[in-house]
Parts: sequence; C-alpha cells; structure tokens
Amino acid sequence: MDAAVAPDGKFVVAGGLSTYYLEAGSGPPVVLVHGGGAGADAQGNWTGTIACLADRYKIFAPDMVGFGRSEKPPGEDFQYSQAEREAHLAAFIDALGVGPVALVGNSMGGLTALGVACDRPDLVSSLVLMGSAGLPVPMSPQLHAIIEYDFTESGMQRIVEALTGPDFVAAEGMVEYRHALSVEPGARQAYKRITDWQKANGGLLAGEARIAAVRCPTLVVAGKEDGVVPVANAYRFLELMRDSWGVVIPRCGHWPMIEYPELFAAIVDEFVQQVEPV
Repeated sequence: MDAAVAPDGKFVVAGGLSTYYLEAGSGPPVVLVHGGGAGADAQGNWTGTIACLADRYKIFAPDMVGFGRSEKPPGEDFQYSQAEREAHLAAFIDALGVGPVALVGNSMGGLTALGVACDRPDLVSSLVLMGSAGLPVPMSPQLHAIIEYDFTESGMQRIVEALTGPDFVAAEGMVEYRHALSVEPGARQAYKRITDWQKANGGLLAGEARIAAVRCPTLVVAGKEDGVVPVANAYRFLELMRDSWGVVIPRCGHWPMIEYPELFAAIVDEFVQQVEPV
C-alpha cells in the first residue's frame, strides 16, 4: 500500500449536477462515499484510504451533492432528499461508465450506497457500510454536536470530538479545513436544507425491508465507541442482510477511515478480494 499516492481532482456532470471527484490508482473500481456532517468532502474523509488502496484498485471518491466542490442547487426543485442523493450517486457511476463497482459508504454515504445497491444492483458488485445510517439512532450528545453545529471553529472541534474515539488526535489543520468548507458560499445553505429535510422526515431511515432487499455481498463495519450510530445497529444490519459479514473496531468512533485508515483499508481490501469475481 502506497502512502505517496496523490489523487487527481476532476469534474463530471452526473444527473445534471456538476460533480467533483478524486481519482487514483488502477485495477477493479471502488467508489468511496463520504458522510453528511458539516464540512465533509472526499479529500477530508478519504485521503488516507485512497493512499492505502490505490496500488490495487481504481478509486473514485465524489463530493456528494451539496458538499465540497460539487454543485449545491439552491432552487426548490431540488430538495436534498435521500432519494435525490441516491439518484445522484447512481448517475455518477453511470457517468463514469465504471460499474459494477465495490461501493463503500460512511454514515449518510452508507445509506446512499445502500440505496443504490438496492435500486441499481447492476452498478454494485459489493457493498461496504461503515457507521451507516438507515436504522433509528438515539439522540446522543454526539448527535447533538452535529445537529447543533453553529458554523464556528469551536463548533467544528466539537463535531470532530463527537465523531471520533478516545484515542484520536486530529491532524494539524483538520478542524480549520472542515470549518472553511462548511462556511463556503452555498455550503451553509445546502447543509441547512439537508438537515431540515432530515428533521422533517424523521432522520435518515431506510426501512428494514429495503435493507433486507440488498443482494450483493456486504461488509458492515462499526466503531465500538461510535456515539452517533451505536454498534447495535451494525448487528441489526447483519441480521437483515442475507450475504453480510461484520467487523467491529475497538476504541474507534464514527470515522474508521480517518481514525484507522490503514486498518480500514486492509479490511476493505480483504473483503473485496474474497467476494469479487476474479
């Protein structure tokens, strides 16, 4: 695994939306989908994972609609609903012409990846859900830190602490980077519309029947200290999904790909090697 990999930043039009993404490596295609916290983007969430996987796989990591450098539609014709996110991700894979792919999603990105696997099985050969949304979660102090984000650096510091385990030390500049992204023109409005939609629709829920409908091999990864999506949800995903495996990482919060990038990448690599057709 080559820690020196520097991904290329590119744009593609997916579902009519200008979509920024990182691309690196060569080999079977893997798409990495970040979560929905303020200041999230492909670079901040996936740089470590890309460096560890790009010597074996062709990696694509988009900024989800409303985040990073991707388009942030301001009009009322775009609601920032979960169905729209899933349609955008499917359109992204279609636009690149790389499916079927191994699809890896964290948190809201996990639910988005799951939706694509359910509705467009032709695009997904295997699925990795990490701290995935989709099932009910309790209103924890960690979740409050995300919902009550005040767009200050101290508020972003609280989010980073809420999303990580007890051993995590943020890299220099991490909080400042995520805060700067969260207050860019259009980003603040998009984030408000994303969270408003979630509040109006009871959160990020898939329904157990939809989860159970996924038929591709699925790996469920959970941080044992995740205060946002409890580890019990990972076990429920495993109960519902027919062809599923599970990994629980001790002393890890909601961000295994940031807290333990080399370990997480090795887990993904081992899974994909086992279940993908040769």
